[in-house]
Amino acid sequence: MRTTGMPALRIGFIGIGLMGEAMVLRLLDQGHAVTVWNREPERLETVLSFGAVAAASPAEVATASDVVLLCVLDAQAVEDRVFGPRGVAQAVGASRLLVDLSTIPPADTRALAGRAPGLCWVDAPVSGGPTAAREGGLAIMVGGADADVGRALPLLRSLGHNVTHMGPVGAGQTAKVLNQAIVGAGFALMSEVVLLAEAAGIDAARLPACLAGGLADSVLLQKIYPRIHARAFDPPIGYARQLSKDLQMVRSFAHAHGCALPLVEEAAERYAAYVAAGGAMADSTSLIAMYRSTPPDAPLP
Repeated sequence: MRTTGMPALRIGFIGIGLMGEAMVLRLLDQGHAVTVWNREPERLETVLSFGAVAAASPAEVATASDVVLLCVLDAQAVEDRVFGPRGVAQAVGASRLLVDLSTIPPADTRALAGRAPGLCWVDAPVSGGPTAAREGGLAIMVGGADADVGRALPLLRSLGHNVTHMGPVGAGQTAKVLNQAIVGAGFALMSEVVLLAEAAGIDAARLPACLAGGLADSVLLQKIYPRIHARAFDPPIGYARQLSKDLQMVRSFAHAHGCALPLVEEAAERYAAYVAAGGAMADSTSLIAMYRSTPPDAPLP
């Protein structure tokens, strides 16, 4: 069913994780033809039954598409899907517009785009979670040449309510680095606030309503705090391994720019410890599992 005035496109989508699945379903709802590929083929079942068509390789996706969207784990995965055997760059008659929705370091984005002068590379990392992706409510941070971004904007606006062109290739990823600094430190802070509210003996569930409209109010307080307080982590909105990877990216980016960010450092260490303790595939908001109520002089877990 058509839900937008944008002409139907042949869209290629590589990477059917939590976010990729939600975005593909959104695009199918809008009447686009979507060809998909994923490293784990079994994940494709979540979108094939709704009308997506499976391809045998990223190159085949590109050949069948007007525009290729990527949403994969890290820079190595982006490189493999674009430049690896049977990658997007190997496609005959492939689309020349590639939009990378993944979260990877800005320097890697610039380096990869520089290796593919025949591709119109747009970096467009997203934020908001699977529900926002399914509803077209993402925040999308965009980097790329003006002409390339202009071609991508109608499609991106069908996925996000807030789409901002931040500058040349890599600028979208720079904005996402800052986003992830806020998200990672914020998730850790919400865990600590929940823990303290519960220890203090108040009705902790009422805290978001109590603080609404004040300086402490935020999406984190209204949406993430209740999730943590209720220990309602299923279905996940993201995986701890991904946020841990992103926080390591923030650390490296900050170090490269001569910035000391102790709050981010602590959050990065907490998430790394959580992943090492077996929480890699746990919900990204479930970091409270690493906390326990302790006296002020007791060692942290």
